[in-house]
Amino acid sequence: MTATRILVLNSGSSSVKYQLLDMATHERLAVGLVERIGEETSRLKHTPLAGGGEAREQNRRIADHAGALKAVADELAADGLGLDSPELAAIGHRVVHGGLKFTEPTIVDDAVLAEIERLIPVAPLHNPANLTGIRTAMELRPDLPQVAVFDTAFHTTMPESAARYAIDVATADAHRVRRYGFHGTSHAYVSRKTAELLGKDPSEVNLIVLHLGNGASASAVRGGECVDTSMGLTPLEGLVMGTRSGDVDPAVIFHLMRVGKMSPDEIDILLNQKSGLIGLCGDNDMREIRRRIDEGDESARLAFDIYIHRLKKYIGAYYAVLGRVDAIAFTAGVGENAAPVREAAVAGLEELGLAVDGELNSVRSDEARIVSPEYARVAVAVVPTDEELEIAQQTYALVGDAGDRNA
Repeated sequence: MTATRILVLNSGSSSVKYQLLDMATHERLAVGLVERIGEETSRLKHTPLAGGGEAREQNRRIADHAGALKAVADELAADGLGLDSPELAAIGHRVVHGGLKFTEPTIVDDAVLAEIERLIPVAPLHNPANLTGIRTAMELRPDLPQVAVFDTAFHTTMPESAARYAIDVATADAHRVRRYGFHGTSHAYVSRKTAELLGKDPSEVNLIVLHLGNGASASAVRGGECVDTSMGLTPLEGLVMGTRSGDVDPAVIFHLMRVGKMSPDEIDILLNQKSGLIGLCGDNDMREIRRRIDEGDESARLAFDIYIHRLKKYIGAYYAVLGRVDAIAFTAGVGENAAPVREAAVAGLEELGLAVDGELNSVRSDEARIVSPEYARVAVAVVPTDEELEIAQQTYALVGDAGDRNA
């Protein structure tokens, strides 16, 4: 029997998202989420998709990630999809930060674990949870390949001129300070899918990809490779986000420390959790912001305008970086569903060949589609992202290649 199933795990600080996919058909067999791990009452929602089973939910204390993954294994086993199945080829793990060392999906061994751990100082919120998920999965299936797929990997093709900050080189190198970028699996998937939508090979296409969710990032992709991206050392840099500020003058931090008497931790919380849309108007849900705008709320209008202004700046900057742009692709929760954001982002950019068709743009769909008029020189696309499928594809390709070499 050929093993074609991949379990994808995305371990957060207090949650585990998972999907089980059959790569022979790209069929999703099961999806689920464990959240509030370690709290008094945790929640596990499991949905078997093969055979049309009904969703199941548990509300009980799950003490740690080990307990969470064991609970996931039990739910999968109840559907005949257990981790002991000979059809399971590998487990693919989302790892947020891979630094410069990991440019491709990588089979995990002790050296890989050590390097992911070494990178914790530049990803303190994410890499520890990713490590816990990998180690727990290795305990459950020590015989099975565990593959790390890194958010930063897609961006390692950036030239040094884009990746370097203009600070003392020795200091930057000593502390690994540079621009790494994030959301890489999404940018990789969407850039490839957009090229398909245009009927071209990725190597022929220049794209600006806008991943707009609660976290938001932009990338400039030339011929299938990232040449610039908006997030930097951490996911804080760049666009205005749900709770993150994006770009600010670094001296704001010194000012808040000296004049506001704020500690580094307080400023960290301010910029990451209390800024962006929620800091500007008290809401980080674009649907609610648009509702408030329709009711005449000026703070919501200003927050939206600031969000769009920053977005336009990056579109213009990446247009200049690429020189020629074939398409702009909107993706993730806001990018896929908020037609007013797409319309506003390209409004006034007709001289750059950008426009949206009002009727096409207003259509809600789960399919990749073009929303620009036929006359537009640059295509404006809406391309639903699928990070889990991207992780599964990269994992399966790596495990399949290893199997072929060992055959």
